[in-house]
Amino acid sequence: MTASLRPLAPETAHSWIGSGTAILVDVRESAEHARERIPGARLLPLSAFPGSGLSESRDQVVVFHCKSGGRTKANADRLATLDCREAYYLEGGIDAWKRAGFPVTKDRSAPIELQRQVMIAAGGLVLVGLAFGVWLSPWFAALSAFVGAGLVFAGVSGYCGMARLLLMMPWNRRAGAKA
Repeated sequence: MTASLRPLAPETAHSWIGSGTAILVDVRESAEHARERIPGARLLPLSAFPGSGLSESRDQVVVFHCKSGGRTKANADRLATLDCREAYYLEGGIDAWKRAGFPVTKDRSAPIELQRQVMIAAGGLVLVGLAFGVWLSPWFAALSAFVGAGLVFAGVSGYCGMARLLLMMPWNRRAGAKA
């Protein structure tokens, strides 16, 4: 077992997975995995770590991946503590996998990633607050200030109330049940 994960090129990962030498583990959240995934990848979200489900894979190399590789690389030391023979992270994530021409499974009916939902909701509320502040009452600018303060708080603390609220929406609960 390695002390940390080493990068692995998509071409090498594809070859190892095809030969049965390696398994691919997706560390993204269930909604991201439901929307777009590498066929055969197992889901083990970082938010559910430490997870189970890799103990039967002790004879195989484990390749972890996320969207661009950054999330997996940032958590490499944590992931390396899982009980597996040898572990790597997919350099460039699923984005590099696609650029290399390897297949992905897409489900456009699954909701978009939670981070994008937060950006859309926050941006929409800021615009509504500004527009209403100009046309109706300057007090509506407080909505934009509230959203901005919430985003700063989320960035500093790591807790995003808007994301928690969006997770309770019906379209996101459906995706969580699919994964």
